[in-house]
Amino acid sequence: MRKTAAKSKEVTHDRIVDAAARAIRRSGYNGTGVADIMKDAGLTHGGFYAHFPSREAMLAEAADRAGSESVAMMERIAAKLPQQQALPAMLQAYLSKEHLEGIETGCAAAALGSEMPRQTPEVRRAATRRIKEMIDLVARHSPDWGQPSAHERALVTVATMVGALMLARAVDEPKLSDGLRESALRHLALT
Repeated sequence: MRKTAAKSKEVTHDRIVDAAARAIRRSGYNGTGVADIMKDAGLTHGGFYAHFPSREAMLAEAADRAGSESVAMMERIAAKLPQQQALPAMLQAYLSKEHLEGIETGCAAAALGSEMPRQTPEVRRAATRRIKEMIDLVARHSPDWGQPSAHERALVTVATMVGALMLARAVDEPKLSDGLRESALRHLALT
């Protein structure tokens, strides 16, 4: 019976973290309230503290989950293709119209990057870990993998990807938004 209760609590905790990961990407850290997250998870506000010691602890887990989902999406794309095709496919997917419109399930760094400096050390640590994973993933699939330049190229590639997506989401002109994504994609394909 204890194992069932523990498993149930784990499943519920996971549901809350999933709801929080979607909420922070959709509404930002400051626009994400505990009551709304619990409601999205199908739970009452009162049960929150049975799962987290604080809102900040939940936000750190949500940042980690959102970042891990971004990396996992890129890893799934890379796993399906030969090495030389993986990076171009990851770039295409990342800078796609679908990813642009999928804020709630898309890249956490692009959705939340400008808010990071104002977050707690735990939230920033979780985000940093996942950003480093993305950089490492890009480096491993770079044409110059194994060379000293691979890491630097990956830094520039990830910064360009995230920056282009952030700007494409920020502007209110569809043509400019498309231009930002498409230009970044062409530039990254040439480097």
